[in-house]
Amino acid sequence: MSEKINNIIQDLKSLTLLEAAELVKQIEEVFDVDASAVSNAGMMVMSNDASIGATSESNEEKTEFDVFLEEVPSAKKIAVLKIVRSLTSLGLKEAKELVESVPKLIKESTSKEEAEDIKGKLEEAGAKVSIK
Repeated sequence: MSEKINNIIQDLKSLTLLEAAELVKQIEEVFDVDASAVSNAGMMVMSNDASIGATSESNEEKTEFDVFLEEVPSAKKIAVLKIVRSLTSLGLKEAKELVESVPKLIKESTSKEEAEDIKGKLEEAGAKVSIK
C-alpha cells in the first residue's frame, strides 16, 4: 500500500466509535452513498464457495469477540453510563449518546475473558448485553 493509504488506515484505527459513526455519516453526505445498502448488497452476492469457507471457519474456536449494548432500562441509565465511560474512555456526552442509541457496539475484537467481564459489569448495572 502507498504511504498515504497507510496513514489513513492508522488514523481510522485511532477513532472512537462515535467518531467512526460521524465519519460514516459525513462520507454518506459528501459522496451521496448509503453505507448500509453497500454492506447488505455484499451479503446477497456471496457465492456457495464463500459460504462453504465460512462454515469450516466457524468450526474453529473464535478468539475475538464483540460486545454489544442491547438494552438499557431508563431507571438504570446513569449506572450503565458510568460503566460505559470507564470501559470506553468516552466523554460524558459521547457515552450518553451511545447509551441512549442502543443497540450499539461497546468493545470490538476483545478476548473472551474481557468480553465476559464487560458483560458482567454492564448486566450488574442493569443493562442487557450480547457477545458476538
